[in-house]
Amino acid sequence: MEAMASAFFSSLIPYASFNLTSAAAHSIMYPLSSLLVMGSLAIQAVLSLPDPSRVKEREAEILKRSVDSFIATESPIALADMLCNIGSSGACASGASSGIVVASPAKVNPNYFYTWTRDSALTFKCIVDTFVNSYSASLQTEIENYISSQAYLQTVSNPSGGLSSGGLGEPKFNVDETAFTGSWGRPQRDGPALRATALITYSKWLINNGYTSTASSLVWPIIQNDLSYVTQYWNNTGYDLWEEVSGSSFFTVAAQHRALVEGSALAALLGKSCTYCDSQAPQVLCFLQTFWGSSQGYILANTNQNNGRTGKDANTLLGAIHQFDPAAGCDATTFQPCSDRALANHKVVTDSFRSIYTINSGIAEGTAVAVGRYPEDSYQGGNPWYLNTLAAAEQLYDALYTWNKQGYITVTSTSLAFFKDLSSSVTAGTYASSTSTYTTLYNAVKTYADGYMNIVATYAQSNGSLAEQFSRSNGAPLSAYDLTWSYAAFLTAAARRAGVVPYSWGEPTASSVPSVCSSTSAIGTYSTASTGSWPANQTPISGGSSATTTTTTTGTGSSTSTSTATSSCAAATSVAVTFDEIVTTTYGQTIKIAGNVDILGNWNTANAYALSASSYTSSNHLWDGTISFAAGTVIQYKYINVASDGTVTWEADPNHTYTVPATCATAATINNTWQ
Repeated sequence: MEAMASAFFSSLIPYASFNLTSAAAHSIMYPLSSLLVMGSLAIQAVLSLPDPSRVKEREAEILKRSVDSFIATESPIALADMLCNIGSSGACASGASSGIVVASPAKVNPNYFYTWTRDSALTFKCIVDTFVNSYSASLQTEIENYISSQAYLQTVSNPSGGLSSGGLGEPKFNVDETAFTGSWGRPQRDGPALRATALITYSKWLINNGYTSTASSLVWPIIQNDLSYVTQYWNNTGYDLWEEVSGSSFFTVAAQHRALVEGSALAALLGKSCTYCDSQAPQVLCFLQTFWGSSQGYILANTNQNNGRTGKDANTLLGAIHQFDPAAGCDATTFQPCSDRALANHKVVTDSFRSIYTINSGIAEGTAVAVGRYPEDSYQGGNPWYLNTLAAAEQLYDALYTWNKQGYITVTSTSLAFFKDLSSSVTAGTYASSTSTYTTLYNAVKTYADGYMNIVATYAQSNGSLAEQFSRSNGAPLSAYDLTWSYAAFLTAAARRAGVVPYSWGEPTASSVPSVCSSTSAIGTYSTASTGSWPANQTPISGGSSATTTTTTTGTGSSTSTSTATSSCAAATSVAVTFDEIVTTTYGQTIKIAGNVDILGNWNTANAYALSASSYTSSNHLWDGTISFAAGTVIQYKYINVASDGTVTWEADPNHTYTVPATCATAATINNTWQ
């Protein structure tokens, strides 16, 4: 665990030599940051300094350092507290069965000492993603225990039904894996889709590392049951993720579409098929379009109901980040985080909380605020939630990743109001990364996203504990304490900020809305999944003796790629290559890669690939980015420095040359220094 945590958090913490401070220090850090900003403004007024952009730059840097520090301190706390809520070894989950996620240790006012299918799936999606990024034997055990527990829970008869008669839609169970039979908002149809996604992600790791038989025999049967439930019931109403509205929920339908797409792809990898997934996924996507309120300019959280609400709801922020695919562009049909629909919705939803919470009083549009569930909320007094405020941050971090990958930002009439909050002079258009408008918008969104993370830092408890809610009037933690989902939400937002992204779920091939939409359903296959023992020593390929390292020296820089191969896995067709470039830059400059292939612009600097400075610090001048290439591709490239006015500076000769590995490895890293 210690080795895993060290490796994972090193990707989240920009300062390599940073010493973790006590969480209590943060109670004074953020007011101090504000004083520093105010002081810089005061000095400017006294000395009549003419450049307000420098003030904005200093404010952004102070905020960045403050958030860096919070993430460094909170990350290990969040991981530990999240694992503490998982049975049977978690100290905060006494009495819970192995692999069972307790929503919160709280047993009174409110009693959250139950296991929800939704919360558990989202928690383990976070854990699996963490595991995929950095192997950990202890996390693998947690994942295996969770999968075994879900195989059993699928068989537990409950008020919603049995395995093949609707029981998978039961929202929660007792922590000893018995049915909860009390009155509740049931069924809730997001759980099976979310659980399928979490298990599909782990199955991909198993396959990539040569353990296809494990994925096929122990994991696929559970996934197949969940996919069968989705195809049979997606067109039926159910309760939303807040367990209050019976109707059709954006979050639920988005999760269902994703699960069917990646479920079918997994079936193919396992030599199986999911024809019912293939027939229903396009229709679910078609239905998803109905949640866009074109006249309102935002996503309607729930339809097929009459609850008297506006439909402005953090349900839609959570849906957008769940739909994020790092291989996608800014597709509006799947509501990708950077799409014009999702950005317009981000503004409407977050703005809806500006005037109703005292702690948001006076905060201008385009500046982060505390985010609740929906403005009409009255549960526990209707307060901001940590996980929703973090979702507002994560959506923007996702958008930044995609813009950086594709090298441009598009502003449409739909998203214009969002961008105008950040740059009042911006107009609709597409802005390449070489333009000053791109730089202005990119940096403004990054600061805006950090603001939401800073809200959480400001109102987190001094010991790092994250409850469910915090007071709308004074920010004090409220409702259930140590909410598991809050910790998972923090860890995923921190990962996206660091540029750590999950597997693609196949969005680029599943974003086309059919010309004819039908209200259909399909009956899949249900079967009792095995809860048998897990094979030992299922370690990553890189742990074997077949790992190879190739170093290519080019000019004054060096390119190092580590790839691995094993006879038990299929050769990768695509490899995600991370470029790590060490180069000193100043504010407004952007480092890009120009090269001999399309994604690198074919040596055209206007189309060069922009790297990210998200990990750049005073002690580690790192620009980085990850690009997928076909295995075996030979690349020639150079780094360029693009100033805010568009001036391009090339690094010295010779060109770098790199051959993408043609092995089982799906990822590689190149380390360069400016020459």
